[in-house]
Amino acid sequence: MLTRFAREGDFDCFLLAGRYTLLDRSGLDELLPLCADKGIAVIAAGVYQSGLLADPRPGASDNYAPVQLQRLQRALELQGICAEFGVPLRAAAVQFPFSHPAVTSVIVGVRSPEEVDDAVAMMSFPLPDALWERLK
Repeated sequence: MLTRFAREGDFDCFLLAGRYTLLDRSGLDELLPLCADKGIAVIAAGVYQSGLLADPRPGASDNYAPVQLQRLQRALELQGICAEFGVPLRAAAVQFPFSHPAVTSVIVGVRSPEEVDDAVAMMSFPLPDALWERLK
């Protein structure tokens, strides 16, 4: 839907939820390149995949449903790669969307002051370039 809007309309920005994350990069297929070409800012949301990338474990949510085994395994694999670099998976998840030039902002859902503090810390956590290469 957003790709069609970007092609046919004149928009300043779009909110893209859960479609440009470490687990779901489907926004990269058409939407993000088109937005970059047209100067449409993209606000990325759902970067933790309903919490799966904040705390990957059996029973976690993924796109507001119980996580499927294959997705859980991929999230745990991503967490392991991050751990090799001493980086919390949450930091990579919240910073990843900025790897595309169309993404100008990230929205992180929080339920407490502690989660606000954590989101700020994860956004500013230093990530080595080598980590991004491994996460690709």
